[in-house]
Amino acid sequence: MMPQAGQSLTRCAWVPMNDPLYVEYHDLEWGMPVHDDRLLFEFLVLEGAQAGLSWKTILHKRQAYRNAFDGFIPEIVSKYGDLEIGRLMANQGIVRNRLKINAAIINAVAFQNVKKEFGSFDRYIWDFVEGMPVINNWTSVKEIPAKSPLSDRMSKDLLKRGFKFVGSTICYSFMQATGLINDHTTDCFRFPQLQ
Repeated sequence: MMPQAGQSLTRCAWVPMNDPLYVEYHDLEWGMPVHDDRLLFEFLVLEGAQAGLSWKTILHKRQAYRNAFDGFIPEIVSKYGDLEIGRLMANQGIVRNRLKINAAIINAVAFQNVKKEFGSFDRYIWDFVEGMPVINNWTSVKEIPAKSPLSDRMSKDLLKRGFKFVGSTICYSFMQATGLINDHTTDCFRFPQLQ
């Protein structure tokens, strides 16, 4: 349920209220369970691109990333070669880091391999939480960890399967974004909606 005009809602304290795109992301996407393979791949690439940067930077470049990476269709990205890498390195709308660009392509290949083995990436990734979101009960953003034993396990398994830029902290952020865990604080209007 979204707020009516003039209605004030309590949100997670990390949301910059002066950034409408960020507010919309928090209100409509962050923590919402994602079961679409294309969108899961998008978040995997974007979370990797965020490494060492702020999510705000990546969020504001998201549409440019979608355009640059052919809508994050892993079957297309997995076939990128030198020509596409050169095009991406020249694209001022994205983070032009060769390691992160190469990782996106490598991850598209690994993503395809996971889909072959499990039938979908969705089935594979949601198995880490036995198909149900982990509901945390944080009362303050200070309580929310940067990683957990679950993200450690996910990171280790993804690395074993050939994925890059999937350290434990990136995996934790990925789980928050895609709703594998509900890390909205208990006072946030989204917390009860996503239980």
